[in-house]
Amino acid sequence: MSDSEGSAPEPAGLDGLPPMYSISKGEVVSVQTYGAFVRLPGYKKEGLVHVSEMSATRVEKASEIVDVGEKVWIKVIGREIQGDKVKLSFSMKAVNQGTGRDLDPNNVMAEQDARRRKQFRDHTGNRITLEAVLNTTCSKCGCKGHFTKDCFSAPGLQYALLPEEDDTEPQQPEQQTSTGAQQKDIDKKKKNKKEKKMKKKRKRERKESDSDSSSSSSECKTKRRRHDREDKKKKKHKKHKSHKHS
Repeated sequence: MSDSEGSAPEPAGLDGLPPMYSISKGEVVSVQTYGAFVRLPGYKKEGLVHVSEMSATRVEKASEIVDVGEKVWIKVIGREIQGDKVKLSFSMKAVNQGTGRDLDPNNVMAEQDARRRKQFRDHTGNRITLEAVLNTTCSKCGCKGHFTKDCFSAPGLQYALLPEEDDTEPQQPEQQTSTGAQQKDIDKKKKNKKEKKMKKKRKRERKESDSDSSSSSSECKTKRRRHDREDKKKKKHKKHKSHKHS
């Protein structure tokens, strides 16, 4: 909550508004995750003690420090008055909770916390603008917008502006030729694919023919072997018969 040190008049009907940096004892009427609301005696509205103002150490939840109905010592560190609305900010860490003694008599901590709570506001009405092109002419290349020491041009090189949109119309034949070349490339790719397929078919046919020939040759060999075995058996049988007759 922002503070205003009594510069604005107090709203009518809000008697008992505590002054800035005053210390008093109040009762906790509500506990939230971000802080606790404390009501002071003699004043019907309550103020907020943020979790950052409850202890000098880091506090995650307000329920870790206070409970509803508990009496605590507070110090008024912020008052925001807008018409009939008043918002009060209290601090527990600036007061000794046992004795009620002020631990920040010079309000140094309160002022630091107030600066930290203030939102950043940009009061720069007149913004600084930089010109994109310097109002200078280079003596080296004759161009505007830079100094001679920063010139990047080299001797013997010349630069020309790009053609405008009206000058780009004659480029249509080039587009047509490019499309024709693309079509030729597509046709070549198709032909190459067909040739590859034909080669694969030929290889398969050769393999199948080789396998058939090898199988037929193997069958012939087996038949020959069987025929030879039968001839040998017949010869042996004839010899055996001749031997018996003798």
